[in-house]
Amino acid sequence: MTDGMTAVASRFGAKETMDRLEAEVKAKGLTVFARIDHAAGAAAVGMPLRPTEVLIFGNARGGTPLMQSNQTAGIDLPLKALVYQDAAGKVWLAYNDPDWIAQRHELGEAVAANVQALTKVLEGLAAGAVGKQ
Repeated sequence: MTDGMTAVASRFGAKETMDRLEAEVKAKGLTVFARIDHAAGAAAVGMPLRPTEVLIFGNARGGTPLMQSNQTAGIDLPLKALVYQDAAGKVWLAYNDPDWIAQRHELGEAVAANVQALTKVLEGLAAGAVGKQ
């Protein structure tokens, strides 16, 4: 983990990893708010970028308690996951660690169980997407 970010290596290519993540998110009943293809955006302006996509997802039941504790948590919600291919060709799935979000926004013990639940959900989504289940 670097600066509150968790990164998990994938067995799949970038597109398949993101497709799998999106399917996992939807299967858990979460809302997909956006899927952003940064590489396509770069290509549109004539600039190269290895595969890089962000998925923005979540639900009000999971995020609202964090924002009730401290509304600044809304800058980190809904949740986001990044799938990218590094210079060596390895594909990674990365996301902000919920404990880091809690520390960053000084959420406190009142929502500790919510933070732990988010951690388990993200770990499960990541494992399914990268083929570690």
